[in-house]
Amino acid sequence: MIGRLSGVVLELQPSWLLLDVHGVGYELEIPLSTLEQLPAVGQAATVFTHLVVREDAHLLYGFASHQERMLFRALIKISGVGPKLALSLLSGMEPDQLLRCLQHGEVVALTRIPGVGKKTAERLIVEMRDRVSTLMTSSTSTFSTMLPAQNAMQEAEQALISLGYKPVDAVRALASIDAPGLDTASLLRAALRSMVRG
Repeated sequence: MIGRLSGVVLELQPSWLLLDVHGVGYELEIPLSTLEQLPAVGQAATVFTHLVVREDAHLLYGFASHQERMLFRALIKISGVGPKLALSLLSGMEPDQLLRCLQHGEVVALTRIPGVGKKTAERLIVEMRDRVSTLMTSSTSTFSTMLPAQNAMQEAEQALISLGYKPVDAVRALASIDAPGLDTASLLRAALRSMVRG
């Protein structure tokens, strides 16, 4: 099992990271919560990892913190929740916000995340109830700039679509953000927050 990787960021996209570890490039799928905490391309980064071995592929998932990985692992143990949906949950809300939603049984907020229906949300709340208290931590995330501002709006729109949102909803959410000059990660977070609240 690969538990952690340290290396240089070669490529960074809204849903994946290419990390050079002593000449070996590791492709990792990442949630937006991790994207926001990673440094720029060319800089050193350390990520906690989770390896999923399937018949047709070995998939490596990366997380900026031990807490994120613990939450991901707890989520994929729930019936009907695979790695893709777990990443979507972590991309739709910050880890602490997601835990609070689970703790307080906020079904409506959870169903605003692509791929999460009412039954799935209810199952998450019931099955995560006993685990939430051990996963809860104070939110101390510090967000940094990861991607260049140029074409940030287009990159954010494509990232939202890849997360399962309809193009018209992605455009509407981004248009509602009144903060010029934001980078891709900040635009994504703002758009996702407006969608979850909306």
